[in-house]
Amino acid sequence: MKKLNILLLYLFIAIPFFAQQKTYCNPVNLDYGYAPIPNFTTWGKHRATADPVIVNFKGDFYLFSTNQSGYWWSSDMSDWHFVSRPFLTQEAIDTTPNKWDDLCAPAAWVQGDSLCVFGSTYSRIFPIWVSTNPKANEWSKAVEHFDIGGWDPAFFIDDDQRLYMYNGSSNVYPLYGIELDRSTFEPIGTRKELLLLDDQKIGWHRFGEHMDNTFLKPFMEGAWMTKHNDKYYLQWGGPGTEFSHYGDGVATSSHPLGENDAFQHVSLPLSMKAGGFIRGAGHGATFQDNWNNYWHTSTMVVNVKNNFERRVGIWPAGFDKDDVMYCNTAFGDYPHYLPNGKADHIKGLFTGWMLLNYNKPVQVSSTLRTHYANNLVNEDVKTYWSAKTSNKGEWLISDLGEVSTVNAVQINYADQDAEFIGKQQGIYHQYIVYYSLNGKKWNVLIDKSKNKKDVPHDYVELADPVKARFLKMENIHMPTGKFAVSGFRVFGLGAGQKPDAVEAFMALRSDDTDRRNAWLKWKTVDNAYAYNIYIGQDPNKLYNCVMIYDVNEYYYPGMDRTKPYYFAIEAINENGTSIWTRAEAL
Repeated sequence: MKKLNILLLYLFIAIPFFAQQKTYCNPVNLDYGYAPIPNFTTWGKHRATADPVIVNFKGDFYLFSTNQSGYWWSSDMSDWHFVSRPFLTQEAIDTTPNKWDDLCAPAAWVQGDSLCVFGSTYSRIFPIWVSTNPKANEWSKAVEHFDIGGWDPAFFIDDDQRLYMYNGSSNVYPLYGIELDRSTFEPIGTRKELLLLDDQKIGWHRFGEHMDNTFLKPFMEGAWMTKHNDKYYLQWGGPGTEFSHYGDGVATSSHPLGENDAFQHVSLPLSMKAGGFIRGAGHGATFQDNWNNYWHTSTMVVNVKNNFERRVGIWPAGFDKDDVMYCNTAFGDYPHYLPNGKADHIKGLFTGWMLLNYNKPVQVSSTLRTHYANNLVNEDVKTYWSAKTSNKGEWLISDLGEVSTVNAVQINYADQDAEFIGKQQGIYHQYIVYYSLNGKKWNVLIDKSKNKKDVPHDYVELADPVKARFLKMENIHMPTGKFAVSGFRVFGLGAGQKPDAVEAFMALRSDDTDRRNAWLKWKTVDNAYAYNIYIGQDPNKLYNCVMIYDVNEYYYPGMDRTKPYYFAIEAINENGTSIWTRAEAL
């Protein structure tokens, strides 16, 4: 009886704990500013940011990214609050032609009791800013002019309280590192060359959408430093922000500047998201939550109206028992749990809610030119449906194909005929989502008819799951432009069986031509709509993942020509995933 009472007490405590755990879905639903640079908007005005840095300061999370005229803070990584703040001084505004680069590829770090911020520049116009109360937008200048400067900088405080800066953004020059006086920020010594790319050996370093390196050398940018168990993990972004395999790499040393122990590439990407609805996981930062779990934030790519049309993503990360650094991007744009305690990030925080409406039938109120209705459900952020107007009453209907359990909805708005340039405040979206079992009788699922927030990638987790076959979204108000959506994504579980395991999975690798390349092929699974391919150099450490929709082959030219590779594949449908099937490319 005593054991039963203890068990009941545990359930009484634990059930509310798990029930309150929030979820999120990439790309992060921020009120992204619009591209501020006029000649970057000739193909259409659009939202854009990149190069995110998230730091944990006094238990809250602060997010800085390129050209947003401010920053965000959050207590839970779910509800982000924007703080409007120009970081360029009046002197900078008066003297620089790049008046829009208010905080381009920023650095942010905690030093003592202060949060510090610095933007990319080699000129003397940008101060180092400090704040002990950034939530209240209270800032002062640590130094008026940081003379040494640096493009794509990152600052790192070691355990002995010595301060280092890392920087670099080039397809010719390396990443650099230097020690700074932590009081004056003056350099101690000279910059040291730390790392160059090695695209002749490591396939994913190659420039080009298909890692083909056709016309430019690969770029290396966006330094970041993390220390773990007395080892230094120098992170960097590459090989080009335009590409699906834009990712973050990592190199290791026993010294913060690689002295007597040069930084060595880990030839697998740290963060890679080359498939799925929205791709890319490059130029970012690694941080810890309030339970010391690691997370990694990076840039995700849209790149339709401009090569620099981008968003922000966040994924679980960490170090395994052998001190191998990893970032878990499996199901990286599906719903994941947010932190509320110590977690195993190798296993990940995926909710298990599947996409229910991939390539399922849709109906719409109207269609603008070639922005077809099927783009709503084709799992490609680069395409979108647009109504002819932004009028109240324009609508879309998604048929799930069968009655399913719906847990969450993500609405990814697109920019069609937007009118804004730069950061906007006071703009908002309003809409209602209905659900139905038969397409005739409708009930309200989500009511944002009075919403006053800007929610370009609105993700709504339902308080209580519902049974539905049809979902209808009705527009009420758009902040600008037409009513346009690149992805109306419905998550939950279907009523059927999980997919069968993949059969005849093979990995073909050349023996003598280019061992950076592998061709993966498998027998189609009839009851699957997608596949996850897991990649690694150890059969027990398959930390990279690529999600493939609707095909039964994948060309992977991202390997280190000197190392063996191991692969696993799982089939995906509305009801879950299959067991893994494995292959090798030795």
